[in-house]
Amino acid sequence: MSTAHVDTFIADRLPPPALQPDFRFDLPELHYPERLNAAVELIDRQDPDALAIVNDAGSWSYGRMGDLSDRVARLLTEEEGLIPGNRVLLRGPNNAMLFACWLGVLKAGGVVVATMPMLRAGEIATILERARISHAIVDSRFLADFEAAGGVGSLLCYDGDAGTGPLERRLEAVAPGFVPVDTHRDDVALVAFTSGTTGMPKGCVHYHRDILACADSFARHILAPRPGDRWACSAPIAFTFGLGMLLIFPWRFGGTAVTLETPGPGPLLDAIGRHRINLLATAPTAYKAMIPLLGGHDISSLRTCVSAGEHLPAATWYAWRDATGIRIVDGIGATEMMHIFISASGDEIRPGATGKAVPGYVATVLDAENRPMDSGTGRLAVKGPTGCRYFDDTRQADYVVDGWNVTGDTYRKDEEGYFWYLARSDDMIISSGYNIAAPEVENALYSHPAVQECAVIGAPCEERGQKVKAFVVLAPGYAPDAGVVAILQDHVKAEIAPYKYPREITFVDALPKTATGKLKRFALKEP
Repeated sequence: MSTAHVDTFIADRLPPPALQPDFRFDLPELHYPERLNAAVELIDRQDPDALAIVNDAGSWSYGRMGDLSDRVARLLTEEEGLIPGNRVLLRGPNNAMLFACWLGVLKAGGVVVATMPMLRAGEIATILERARISHAIVDSRFLADFEAAGGVGSLLCYDGDAGTGPLERRLEAVAPGFVPVDTHRDDVALVAFTSGTTGMPKGCVHYHRDILACADSFARHILAPRPGDRWACSAPIAFTFGLGMLLIFPWRFGGTAVTLETPGPGPLLDAIGRHRINLLATAPTAYKAMIPLLGGHDISSLRTCVSAGEHLPAATWYAWRDATGIRIVDGIGATEMMHIFISASGDEIRPGATGKAVPGYVATVLDAENRPMDSGTGRLAVKGPTGCRYFDDTRQADYVVDGWNVTGDTYRKDEEGYFWYLARSDDMIISSGYNIAAPEVENALYSHPAVQECAVIGAPCEERGQKVKAFVVLAPGYAPDAGVVAILQDHVKAEIAPYKYPREITFVDALPKTATGKLKRFALKEP
């Protein structure tokens, strides 16, 4: 392969071929040319006058987004010293300027490392170190935690979509036009960080071809997109679910991204009517929360609803269908896989089931000896055009087994090929669509002097699917009361992303342990 990257830090730390999954390119649309820059395919191949983005601040055509991203790429390469393969951290909520920077980094041959706005300094510092970030582009409203995390060689700041930030002023002086770097389809395009069960972030590496593959498999075949469709998603593009539903899919098929900076259930419903949204993607808990709020909202433009991030209960599916007439498209994806690989739409939907393998993928369940089964209960395993490539991480061997990507979910596969979710195979907590590693929350609790010992689990929660629950052994001098609960919750919110804080804290005299002193986490999950 003839890479365009000069800086090969990420590529040099990928797992060897023997530890990578088997890749399949069964569909003709997945056969991409060797020289491929995903940003060019997404933004520069469309009608320049068509609408690419709309939000409450304004609208941006494909031509305008192409020009903005060209200027970002030129600024990075000619003034900020970026060379192909350098990692560029992006930090900010979903908006047009963030999207233009995402495109510009790829056009310049850089590697995008997008981060959630809610991450705190310690979490950002870990990503800066692990990915050896050389450049950063940050929304000025989210600069404080980034600066507290440490510096980078190049920092550019913008002001949301107001157009008044220092980056915007510099871009006005940059000459238009840019010749995109002639990247290979298998050059690294992005690193998406996720937390594993140990709390240490895993860097999931995806190539330029992977960006298009998730659109040409799931979106093309399951969602049947139309030019001009308006798409909205509650997830930030730092999550590959949000990246696909809000940036890749609209632009792959000539649609419009509707960006929302505060996408709660109420704002989502407001935006559907205000911006005439056609395709909506969010977590099951959000659909449930929106049902009692539907009165007075115009959702007549809505045609397709997608759910992912956690299991979609049949009761929620039926309640949404009965209230709106729309059958939710469920799906399971993974950061390691880029996007959704099991789903179903239309008459193929079986409420309560996640669906079947998406065209372009094959899926099975593995028995205790890692043998694929035609049907039955086991660990979910999948192969397709995308797959797990952790960089510099021994956990690759846990995720890839005999060429299969093993997601850590336990499923039942029936005789018709439908997959029915049963449980997570590990201790990852999935709350309102967010993955939360129990040890990371424990580490935050341990940093408070009131905590002598602690353990964190996911507890059943009707509203969120699961909630973070902490068992705490208090240090001497602290009383097990509501005041201490509030203090510990606020402490965790200040240490790590606020959504990870323990919504329930139980004080105990001791934690259950094995004879060798190891925590028996399973014992805490028993009623």
